[in-house]
Amino acid sequence: MHDFTGRRFLFLLGSTRAGGNTEALAQLAAAQLPSDAEQHWVRLAEMDLPAFTDRRHEGDGYYPSPTGPARTLLDATLDATDLVIASPLYWYSLSTPVKQYLDHWSGWMRVPDLDFRPRMAGRTLWGVTALAGTDHRDADALAGTLAKTARYMRMDFRGVLLGSATRPGQIAEDEDAVLRAKTFFTP
Repeated sequence: MHDFTGRRFLFLLGSTRAGGNTEALAQLAAAQLPSDAEQHWVRLAEMDLPAFTDRRHEGDGYYPSPTGPARTLLDATLDATDLVIASPLYWYSLSTPVKQYLDHWSGWMRVPDLDFRPRMAGRTLWGVTALAGTDHRDADALAGTLAKTARYMRMDFRGVLLGSATRPGQIAEDEDAVLRAKTFFTP
């Protein structure tokens, strides 16, 4: 077993419904983490995150320090060593709650003295998704978004755990995904 001492995993659940296949697949993978790896789970759809407004070209281009749910999410993000984006495949890409969360990163990079982008460098980004059908190429845009996000932020991207399921609970029938979940977080 690998040493996960000091590792803090933030699982960002991007579904608009609780208990879906993506969440179940993420839970299967997380169950394999040793007890010395902290886990924090956030359901993005319940965060009441304000709509993101692009202010880069207004005034000095800086953003105010976030407050409320955005601050809570920022703090959880900065506290994590590993971020796991668990987003079902919605129209071949990330779900709206995940996209909104990542949009806020644009603002956080422009908060004076926060140093969000340099502080994110070196962290690890993972993805988990369930999709209808068995052609995993349908998730290429989702995986590409996460890979490019990690590259831009100078994070280590460790890939996307993919599973095929449509109805709730169906992910257990994807034996390959269940097997991959058991080793997904191993280096």
